[in-house]
Amino acid sequence: MQKTDCFFLGKIVKKYSFKGELLVKLDTDEPALYENMDSVFIEVRDKLLPFFIESSQLHKSELLRIKFEDVDTEEDADSLMKSGLYLPLEFLPKLEDDKFYFHEIIGFKVEDKNFGHVGVITSINDATAQSLFEIDRDGIEILIPMNDAFISKVDKKNKIIFVDTPEGLIDLYLEE
Repeated sequence: MQKTDCFFLGKIVKKYSFKGELLVKLDTDEPALYENMDSVFIEVRDKLLPFFIESSQLHKSELLRIKFEDVDTEEDADSLMKSGLYLPLEFLPKLEDDKFYFHEIIGFKVEDKNFGHVGVITSINDATAQSLFEIDRDGIEILIPMNDAFISKVDKKNKIIFVDTPEGLIDLYLEE
């Protein structure tokens, strides 16, 4: 399994018991969706390896307490500390209408109500306080905040995101 075929579910942050149980900090708004999994992929030395789950339960809302098969001691658990957990993309819950996952919209065209065709989304910058669409317009990078007030419509079928940005925002990137 390749990382590009998966989504990041969370990270092992702590040992829970001397029997190899671990606590995973989940990167999701709905932790309960992942409480009864059979298996996950764990990143070990830059490779995703399948691990089967003996038992799991939510622990203090966003943490998942997991007991993996064949991880029976503190030493076994130590070897997995700080590792990322991944699931195949098809396990992501389906989103309705204008909701989307960041990976889904790479390659979508962006059309602005006033400006017209802006460009194509190359990536999402979520390292800032507010996530940004990174858009390529003939070699010029344009950044548009992923603000619900700016997003008018998401047309997944035709791969277009319609936005209504404040006047002059896009022009800032095009002026020389």
